[in-house]
Amino acid sequence: MRRALPVDHPRFGRAEPCECVMSEDEHQRRNRLERMSNLGALTRFTFESMVPTGRSGESNWFEEAYRAARAFSADPLGWLVLTGASGSGKTHLAAAIANERITRGEPVLFMVVPDLLDHLRASYEPEDDDLGFEQVFDQVRNAPLLILDDIDTGSGTPWAKEKLLQVVNHRYNAGLPTVFTTTTRPQQLDERLATRLCDEGLSRVLILDAEVRGGYSQVGGMTREALAEMQFRNFDLRVPGLHAEERESLESGFRAAMAYADDPKGWFVLQGANGCGKTHLAAAIANRALNAGLGVFFAVVPDLLDYLRASFAPGHEAPYDELFDRVRNVELLILDDLGAQQTTQWAQEKLYQVVNYRHVSGLPTVVTTDQPLDRLQEAHPRIVSRIADPHAGTIVTVLAPHYRLGRQPEPPAPRYSRRTR
Repeated sequence: MRRALPVDHPRFGRAEPCECVMSEDEHQRRNRLERMSNLGALTRFTFESMVPTGRSGESNWFEEAYRAARAFSADPLGWLVLTGASGSGKTHLAAAIANERITRGEPVLFMVVPDLLDHLRASYEPEDDDLGFEQVFDQVRNAPLLILDDIDTGSGTPWAKEKLLQVVNHRYNAGLPTVFTTTTRPQQLDERLATRLCDEGLSRVLILDAEVRGGYSQVGGMTREALAEMQFRNFDLRVPGLHAEERESLESGFRAAMAYADDPKGWFVLQGANGCGKTHLAAAIANRALNAGLGVFFAVVPDLLDYLRASFAPGHEAPYDELFDRVRNVELLILDDLGAQQTTQWAQEKLYQVVNYRHVSGLPTVVTTDQPLDRLQEAHPRIVSRIADPHAGTIVTVLAPHYRLGRQPEPPAPRYSRRTR
């Protein structure tokens, strides 16, 4: 509430707690502040529940961010921007700041940006008991301490960009304490956001990337559980009925995949008929990389392109830029079933951008395809010129038929009998 005070009074125009709030005991006040904060299950994320030096126990990057977050929670002045890959601890630190403020009896508002934008859209037509848009928007803009989690995932539509910028710009002009988390570097955000988040006079940017190694992501259904079932140790080389050349190609592919898994560099292309074991070998390489602490992204190519198309379409808040950047930069990328995708110009261009980026950067990439390379060359010449570069990696052709079925016995030759009249 704001009290009627003379203009020259030091508390003129300032919001103050009402008497009912002042009479609350500590437990009541904490419960009320937690409800207002929108933290939900994140109330368990505190400074006490995290290792100050990060998960590895030896991260100078994370330790610096931890100290800065604790100092900010004690005296929130200016802006704090936490940036790093998924799993680096950004949200934990941001929630810990919120929980520390609540412990001190101070209000805070924690908003995941896509949820905030959904809430604002819904508030245009509020239910009877809901706040209208202007009230919700005003609460967010003027919160004593606002935490915006995943700010880089809420800039898809023009409407979303406008609302998010209005919040950020208002708090920037007023110098209101704000914490941001973002996977994308703040310098790479929309120019109007970037100039404010990177203003050294107001904002401190903390990078947590050095903490993160490893982790698994997928598009197309290869879950972590399914991946774990496909190891080198359970790849069956005793497929019945193979010709000598087919068996040799299967064994050579197995040995080449194991060698690549021990030292993943450049490209490793597995070509062969559908079901010959290519995906199993690619998954076995991925498992070896995960055990070594590398990050792995397993993408079935048609599903990856569908996902990118959906996230790029107008009206979607899906983090297209974040996903595309992760695919391009992950420590080991598996592109399964190349050549099965629709050959639209957009799909060709996106796939080429990924392939070319990893080719130029020399990043380890495994490709499986059931298409002969000469046929693939006709449909995707620029892509094949990269993945088939003999100086950039290895190409293995598996001649064996379906891995689980083996070669089916040939039907006996028909027998003819001479019919006499």
